[in-house]
Amino acid sequence: MSIVKINVLTVPEEQRETLEKRFANRAGTVDGSDGFEWFELLRPVEGTDTYLVYTRWRAEEDFQNWMSGMGQAAHRGAPKEGGAPGSPQGERPKPAATDATLWTFEVVQQAGPKEA
Repeated sequence: MSIVKINVLTVPEEQRETLEKRFANRAGTVDGSDGFEWFELLRPVEGTDTYLVYTRWRAEEDFQNWMSGMGQAAHRGAPKEGGAPGSPQGERPKPAATDATLWTFEVVQQAGPKEA
């Protein structure tokens, strides 16, 4: 069965829009990766400042291969074009999250809607 990786991100309210825009700008970068099965960015509704980044993979090896290649580049972030005012050109933007934890789960049961 598949494995699930959930990146738990603490994101202050003033950084939520920044985080969501960064994910939108990277949309599609993981989709073609070998073993990739699913992605969701989950926004907190109330009572927490924690976002969940859910990815599902065929196997741990597929996730590790992505992390050591495309994922590593995506997590570093691209340099800001022209740099920020008053900062050296190419400086990377400040992270939107103040904390991150990676959880790993094995899928042991699953269900989907029944076909009519």
